[in-house]
Amino acid sequence: MAYPHKPDHDRLGNFGGTFPFAPHFTDAAGFAMHYVDEGPRADETVLCLHGEPTWGYLFRHLIPVLSEDFRVVVPDHMGFGKSATPQDRSYWLQDHIDNLERFVLALDLKQITLIMHDFGGPVGMGLAARHPNRIRRIISTNGPTPFGQSDLVDRLNANGGVSPWFQWILKAEKEGSLEAVLGQLGYNILSTLKLNGFENHELITDTWLAAYGSPFASPADCLGAIGWAKGCAAGAHRFETPDAEAVSAIRIKPALAIWGEADRTLHAEHFLPLFTELFPDAPVHRLAGVGHYCLEDAPGEIGRLIVDFIRQN
Repeated sequence: MAYPHKPDHDRLGNFGGTFPFAPHFTDAAGFAMHYVDEGPRADETVLCLHGEPTWGYLFRHLIPVLSEDFRVVVPDHMGFGKSATPQDRSYWLQDHIDNLERFVLALDLKQITLIMHDFGGPVGMGLAARHPNRIRRIISTNGPTPFGQSDLVDRLNANGGVSPWFQWILKAEKEGSLEAVLGQLGYNILSTLKLNGFENHELITDTWLAAYGSPFASPADCLGAIGWAKGCAAGAHRFETPDAEAVSAIRIKPALAIWGEADRTLHAEHFLPLFTELFPDAPVHRLAGVGHYCLEDAPGEIGRLIVDFIRQN
């Protein structure tokens, strides 16, 4: 099967040895979906879900730590990373949930520990709503956990009023410049990442910039990033609504929230209550001086927190 706008995987490579994981692909969702699959083939799986405009590279420090004891699977969403960017598909939240569901069923992943960042949160919780019995643990790392909470829309609107990223999205969409700007992510990836927020500027190297910018080599490769932003502006994303059985099943799962308090895109005051309402007894670690891309700012600390949590639960 031929896939238009499939990234050149030799060009993407392993980025100077910083992403030394064998590539895997499946067409279960109707496009070439790339994923990392490391660690022992056990009954349990740690499933890491990225957001905007990152890819599996975000979890590069976490993968070797967890794969010593667990199977670690890290897919790239449609239009991101090393996955294909089909030109005839929509890129709304519900599409990413559909894709993830097909991916999980094709690999028959069970006893899943979800580790979610950014829009990986709504995607992962969408999977949990459809297949609660496949989920064992929930871990949010600056990733919202919408699961039928009655105040979700109010919290989204309140956050949008104070988030530079969402303010820019609405302004750019109104002015008609959103697609043109995000269609050049290969060139302006640094400004986009900075707008969303990371605090450790020592990260910025040619290799790091290439890792995040190379997947967006042309406007046609940017449909995933454009689609997520455009869906927010247009109200096109549809959050999965769990039934009562799913809510009951997920509420009793061990859960952990890790939140960089310097996140300017997803403010803790607006999104952590979604987590605590669903998991009132779960631990919450708020990391001072850590930004939206918490897995870039504090990979060591987050890795220790996650490993300890999984071992204790």
